[in-house]
Amino acid sequence: MRQDDPLLQPVQNLTGIRGDRAVLLKKLGIETVSDLLWHLPRDLLDLTVVRKPHDLAEQKEEQTVRGTVVDMDAKTTRRGSLVAGLLDCDGEYVRGIWFNQPWMMRRLLLGHNVLFSGKPKRGSGARWEFSHPRIQWLEEDDNMSHGGLLAKYPLTEGLRMEEMRRLMAIALEEAGHLIPEHLPDSLLKQLELPRLEEAIHQVHRPVTIAQYQSALRRILFDDLFEFQLGLALRRRAWRFDASAPVLPTSAKVNARILRLFPFRLTAGQDRVIHEVVADLESGHAMHRLLQADVGAGKTVIAIYAMLVAVAAGFQAVLMAPTELLAQQHWETIETILAQSQVHRVLLTGSITPAQRREALADIASGKGQLIVGTQAIIQESVQFARLGVVVIDEQHKFGVAQRAKFTTGAERPHVLVMTATPIPRSLCLTQFGDLDLSLMDELPPGRQTIVTSRITGMGARRKAWEFLQKNLALGRQAYVVCPRVEADADTPPDASAVEAHRVLSTREFREFRVGLVHGQMDRQERTATMDRFREGELDVLISTTVIEVGVDVPNATMMAIMHADRFGLSQLHQLRGRVGRGKHQGYCFLFSETSTEDGLARLSAMERTANGFEIAEQDFQLRGPGDVLGTRQHGDMPLRVADLVKDADILKQAREVAFALVDSGEFDSSDYAMTKIRVLERFGQLMELPQSG
Repeated sequence: MRQDDPLLQPVQNLTGIRGDRAVLLKKLGIETVSDLLWHLPRDLLDLTVVRKPHDLAEQKEEQTVRGTVVDMDAKTTRRGSLVAGLLDCDGEYVRGIWFNQPWMMRRLLLGHNVLFSGKPKRGSGARWEFSHPRIQWLEEDDNMSHGGLLAKYPLTEGLRMEEMRRLMAIALEEAGHLIPEHLPDSLLKQLELPRLEEAIHQVHRPVTIAQYQSALRRILFDDLFEFQLGLALRRRAWRFDASAPVLPTSAKVNARILRLFPFRLTAGQDRVIHEVVADLESGHAMHRLLQADVGAGKTVIAIYAMLVAVAAGFQAVLMAPTELLAQQHWETIETILAQSQVHRVLLTGSITPAQRREALADIASGKGQLIVGTQAIIQESVQFARLGVVVIDEQHKFGVAQRAKFTTGAERPHVLVMTATPIPRSLCLTQFGDLDLSLMDELPPGRQTIVTSRITGMGARRKAWEFLQKNLALGRQAYVVCPRVEADADTPPDASAVEAHRVLSTREFREFRVGLVHGQMDRQERTATMDRFREGELDVLISTTVIEVGVDVPNATMMAIMHADRFGLSQLHQLRGRVGRGKHQGYCFLFSETSTEDGLARLSAMERTANGFEIAEQDFQLRGPGDVLGTRQHGDMPLRVADLVKDADILKQAREVAFALVDSGEFDSSDYAMTKIRVLERFGQLMELPQSG
């Protein structure tokens, strides 16, 4: 858009919006007329069917009453918990009841003005009752007299809801007709979407619920569609606009590689290897995401791909997010390639200056064929002679920028991104949406499901410690994981690894050898302690989440996670994956006294399933995209209004349409010129998209 565009003018250019109102609007990120029009409702207040209690009828359709909460009560029955709330509706009373939802006592407070919607029935004393009613909270200035549907907006202090509705009405009247349409009529007709100008009016001032939902769907579709078009263009650019080395895999090369592994590959590993081989032979740069559940054997895929590159005369790199994981990969590769002539190089931050100089020289000359390291690999001082394959482990610990370090120049290396943290499908289609996807959830033969139990109450805690003591005496090893390093005023003592080590080593584990590791320790001390545990010189390792990834001790069969409700689901699943990696049964104890809805849901999911992909989806539903990956990479997903949890069905449709348009070439036609401009304005720089064509 041009700067003389009326939609880009300051919001105070609208009639009746004074300077003090503009200051308040700026706190909401609203500075231009366009910003105000795109300040979408967070909810809709439905006043079309509000009834008095004496007008209610025992019918099948939903009915609504308005009132003030005057009483809340909770009790336990044979069926579970029961919460009841009493609503005063201008002197008449109705009751809302909720079974097994104890958190309603905290959500619905005395004095709240609310709407109850549902199918009422006569209860005891002929009073109307709503079972699990839908609740809408009313603002102080929600005027019940005008009825209809009212938009409910995000506000800031000093700005009332009724005033925000008035300002929006002014913006719609004076500038709503200026909103440009950027999608061709043919696509709108195909997808049954309203024009954008119409959608903006109807999302702010709907006549019916159906009209509001249709308008909102158009706006959400645009947000996700433009993002998916950016991903599709990015994917096309690296797939066709730059060549990659052709790395063939002959029967002889395949047999030589497979002979290195002292086990037969699973069907899942075979399938993914075929997908990777097809990419390597294509002449187009591989950009593939391999999702493997904990213990599914993704390292085998990495080694196979790298050895194909080496066999073709190219170099291969494996980059890990931590020195601990890089060292683990190095040891695995050293074991598998013990009799091989492949020249290996380890490049991490802790090697000596002399070792670093030698490593850099070997990499630059091409003598170094297979390189393992941390982010030290992507420093400017590292110059590759002929890089063919890059494997990035635990990609979400890095980000798009690090991946791009390997993909510059006319000829690009093949890139395989791996993670043992299963990623929800919605995130795969957004944050990793420019990558081809391979899934591997089949565990190798002999891997057993970990027995997982929530531990609550003193009696259960005592039995759990006794179980650990008994198995430690039999020669097994155990982890105790704490959410914090040190205790503070807001942290229970046993949530601190340091405090847990002090107490447990002198009490429950006084007869055993106990070690401590956490992220604030000196790196060499931490590594030495881990090595002692790996070699069996320690029986118990008390730690923070530094053991989450890359620790493989087959004799460690037990894990106690303290205050387990403080961890995310995917993180709990990763931690649990550290045990049961040998021939003995693994056990995971989730110590927690939580009663919160969210905490109980996470612990219940851990007890119910060992499938990492199911757990990832549940974690995503509970906590959203940022926390699931352990980092909020907003720059990777700059969505305006869409929610990846609630809008998953729209995301799927937007992706299918976007990729079909780009892959077929139809998106390059003049019909989509306006759409392409919008995509380049939003994502051109972020996604490094071609600015022409």
